[in-house]
Amino acid sequence: MMNEIKVERNLGVFEKYLTVWVILCIVLGIILGKSAPQVAKYLDGMAIYVNEAPTVSIPIAICLFFMMYPIMVKIDFKKVLQAGKSTKPVLLTLFANWAIKPFTMYAIAVFFLGYLFKGFIGTDAVDFIKMPLGMDLPVGAMHGAGTVVMQNGIKMLQIPLWRSYLAGCILLGIAPCTAMVLVWGYLAKGNDGHTLIMVAINSLSMLVLYGPLGGFLLGVGRLPVPWQALVLSIAIYVALPLVAGYLSRKWLIKSKGEDWFNNKFLHLLTPVSIISLLVTLILLFSFKGEIILTQPLTILWLAIPLFIQTNLIFWITYILAKMWKFKYEDAAPSAMIGASNHFEVAIATSTMLFGLSSGSSLATVVGVLIEVPTMLLLVYICKKTTRWFV
Repeated sequence: MMNEIKVERNLGVFEKYLTVWVILCIVLGIILGKSAPQVAKYLDGMAIYVNEAPTVSIPIAICLFFMMYPIMVKIDFKKVLQAGKSTKPVLLTLFANWAIKPFTMYAIAVFFLGYLFKGFIGTDAVDFIKMPLGMDLPVGAMHGAGTVVMQNGIKMLQIPLWRSYLAGCILLGIAPCTAMVLVWGYLAKGNDGHTLIMVAINSLSMLVLYGPLGGFLLGVGRLPVPWQALVLSIAIYVALPLVAGYLSRKWLIKSKGEDWFNNKFLHLLTPVSIISLLVTLILLFSFKGEIILTQPLTILWLAIPLFIQTNLIFWITYILAKMWKFKYEDAAPSAMIGASNHFEVAIATSTMLFGLSSGSSLATVVGVLIEVPTMLLLVYICKKTTRWFV
């Protein structure tokens, strides 16, 4: 246990400067899109097709698997059983993640993107997203807030651009963090055991709740609800690495021993998840570079509601923890887990549901961009308020 926690505690160069790497990837992606647009399009064209429509981008799927696997293989699911010894922090975290966070994210995103910033985004601005998996509507047909059109010889849904951004915010809001939160909890001097338990529980709860909540909120937002693709995305981007992580962890510990697994194998995996994420971002921005160049404030319009949402959930959870008389060591990670997002799953799901070049995928990337500075600010707040829980 102690060895495993020690591995998670290190804030490496990739994690510490994640925002810098993301900015560099934005620049590289834009350069790639401008200088060699066919490269990214060719890679995205390497896909699994359903009804002549690209459904799963193979290069992106590979990158996203390696984003998720290092997270899953670190989890000792036996620790989930220990959650019963400290039920209140677990219940609060689950309540914040699944009963509050998805709905506040939806409301905040609709207010800012659909009303306050709509004029800046473009009242008539549109986005072209994938047709839901298995759907074959005629050109001109309506589906939610979208219209079926032909775009580059492929049937696509034309929807208002702000709604596409809304979709990305929804996918972020229903994705509780299971990776970087281990770092945030440690930096805030929280209960490492509780954080590890919640990582495992969040991973399992996403298998059940992510699809239904995502489908419900997308439907409320008059966005296409691709149920089959939602289920498929959870299977590929959560269940597959979860099973692979569990089985390989069990086999490696049995074959090589726990000391080798914690101190050798996990050390090699540390940069894999972040590198895979950065490669994915380069591809994403190779498509969205034109928007960034022509409308650079787009990042700001997306960052503001995401920043407000992160802070809101943190304070709701932190105050409830105080009211429930938590120890600080349990209150801090509970608030951190509620506030942070599993942007890997959000990016993966958005890419599959709406396409690599969609506004939804851009919104999920902005979630990555603001995650580190925002969470470091909240870590600082936690450390300055430890006396609240004495």
